[in-house]
Amino acid sequence: MAATVVHAVVAIAYLADTLSHRRLASDVADPTLGPFTALGFVPVMLIGAWVSGYQHSTGQVIVIVGVLGTALLGAHLTGGWITSPGPLQRWHPGYFLPSVAGGLVAAQSLAKVGWHDAGLVAFGYGAVSWLVLGSILLVRLMTQPMLPAPLLPTMAIEIAPPVVASNAWFALNGGRSDVVVILLAGYGVFMTLVQVRLIPLYLRSTFGPGFWSFSFSYAALATTAITWLHLTSPTGKNGWAIIVVAALTLGYAALIARTAIAVARGKYFARIPLA
Repeated sequence: MAATVVHAVVAIAYLADTLSHRRLASDVADPTLGPFTALGFVPVMLIGAWVSGYQHSTGQVIVIVGVLGTALLGAHLTGGWITSPGPLQRWHPGYFLPSVAGGLVAAQSLAKVGWHDAGLVAFGYGAVSWLVLGSILLVRLMTQPMLPAPLLPTMAIEIAPPVVASNAWFALNGGRSDVVVILLAGYGVFMTLVQVRLIPLYLRSTFGPGFWSFSFSYAALATTAITWLHLTSPTGKNGWAIIVVAALTLGYAALIARTAIAVARGKYFARIPLA
């Protein structure tokens, strides 16, 4: 829940900044920034799922607002990509956010507020979008020039689809191990190892908004890891869980500190040339 609150605060800060400069519409239409605007609805759905544990009907309403916003904005953005095609080089892992991350988080949230079948619909929306967009994005990353420097940290989003899908499916199946989550775990482990290979690149990158790509992606990874620790009960389970939570907490602390410094200096929301 703490991670969700942090995401919500960042989303509110971004919204306040864009509205004050009257550029929200241009950000949504921008081929680079547009996909990231979908993150505004992700914490809404997660907060709604959490609230439902205390005030069920209120939580359901919040989730519905988030799901509708996710679906409408995702459709708007995807329709724009179809009607205004551009070079493959402009694509980046943030393109996963509107329909893949949005759909899978919607599935998880809908399941948690008691709408199982609606959750399955959202899971299909997110999973099929992943199959389509995942192929395009890997072709872009493997065959086109390196991403612009400010977007290099967005490669952390590559770990998100399998782990967010795992969390969604756990919510839908009652937290059991089955064929679906085992298959997702296989790809999740592979993409985690790919992230290890990318660490030197991340360390060379200049800090900026792109580093918040780690927050959503790695929080989902930590949640999946803790769920698997609970299901498999390996030796030292509690110790491993503490390590996962501690690593995530330290990562968030570093992100918040670096972001606060950049905001105080007036550099965080500065427009950075992407080419």
